[in-house]
Amino acid sequence: MAETTTIRISRETHARVTRLAAERHETIDETVSKAIRALRQDAMARDLAAELTEDETAWLDADAG
Repeated sequence: MAETTTIRISRETHARVTRLAAERHETIDETVSKAIRALRQDAMARDLAAELTEDETAWLDADAG
């Protein structure tokens, strides 16, 4: 395993992530890493779904001329 560190989380959160990891047959580290990746992907999806700004639209239209 890579170097480790400690983070403080509530006992309730610890129990939930431990239970989830067990259900998925993963380590807690794997489960937390996948959760972080999913959150990042969700944020990217929201960004991609957002309306384009005027600057972005102008930049995209610049090549069409």
